[in-house]
Amino acid sequence: MARRSAPLLRRLVSSPPPLPGHGAAARRTVTYMPRPGDGTPRPVTLIPGDGIGPLVTGSVQQVMDAMHAPVYFETYDVHGDMPSVPPAVIDSIRRNKVCLKGGLATPVGGGVSSLNMQLRKELDLYASLVNCANVPGLPTRHKNVDIVVIRENTEGEYSGLEHEVVPGVVESLKVITKFCSERIAKYAFEYAYLNYRKKVTAVHKANIMKLADGLFLESCREVASKYPGIEYNEIIVDNCCMQLVSKPEQFDVMVTPNLYGNLVANTAAGLVGGTGVMPGGNVGQDHAIFEQGASAGNVGNDNLVEQKKANPVALLLSSAMMLRHLQFPSFADRLETAVKRVVAEGKYRTKDLGGTSTTQEVTDAVIANLD
Repeated sequence: MARRSAPLLRRLVSSPPPLPGHGAAARRTVTYMPRPGDGTPRPVTLIPGDGIGPLVTGSVQQVMDAMHAPVYFETYDVHGDMPSVPPAVIDSIRRNKVCLKGGLATPVGGGVSSLNMQLRKELDLYASLVNCANVPGLPTRHKNVDIVVIRENTEGEYSGLEHEVVPGVVESLKVITKFCSERIAKYAFEYAYLNYRKKVTAVHKANIMKLADGLFLESCREVASKYPGIEYNEIIVDNCCMQLVSKPEQFDVMVTPNLYGNLVANTAAGLVGGTGVMPGGNVGQDHAIFEQGASAGNVGNDNLVEQKKANPVALLLSSAMMLRHLQFPSFADRLETAVKRVVAEGKYRTKDLGGTSTTQEVTDAVIANLD
């Protein structure tokens, strides 16, 4: 038996020849050893969402099918103007543990609750993670940007605790707790430790909000003391925004309360190509929802929907994050490599990246570049 398996072992441990046109740097080695049962298909709850959502989630489905990824989707029709998330959707996510979601449009004003917030609270998805990094081949003002924004997702200004005291006077409560602050700080430092990151920066406004943001900082400092190998610093949120657009390369991992993280992530996304290339996810102890990393401001863009020219790159990269979360790292690598290769070649790009391609053309190019 050992004699028969020797050629196979030699083939596994040897690097394959470089892909045409990609040189020695494209050589891949065997990194992931499958365990029995790893290839069992996993169910994933799919919410196509509003506007461009069905276009980009459709792109993900096509690519997953093309590379025979071990996932299958349970699709639910959910829209941002619904009064609440249907119980069947919540039950599906609880059962499957993982969800892929297109954008849900939230009506501005009018007292309509955000379904995005409902999902995060219902499932206790306390950590939002957005990776804002330069994509090879995509020209931007700044180089060497690789920032991970980790944002507390369940409290702060987004608690939704608002009421009208008297006509014309509205009171909105910002809630900060030690439990949630410590929890998000631990997540940020664990992420930095496990991903070989060197620095964690806490973003705050404790010079004005001395009790609320002061509690957040106190929690971050306590957690930081347990990770002596990771540099820790703090920055006031207004200075943070200025530093982001002038010297973004100084930041590594950023941990923030809810509202600040939303602003910081979108600012960082603008530095490296926009929301169309930023992957992200919302994770909790038991469940995770993967979606476009920065705010989907183009969800309601009727022109993109009519012309079918929405950019699927962000959700494809978020799907790669999802595959890693599901412990299918080799499939994640294949997907991420194909997407980045298409962007680098520059032949197929949507309008936001300086091209004229349709969603389908980008999707077909990604499928053609799958190893």
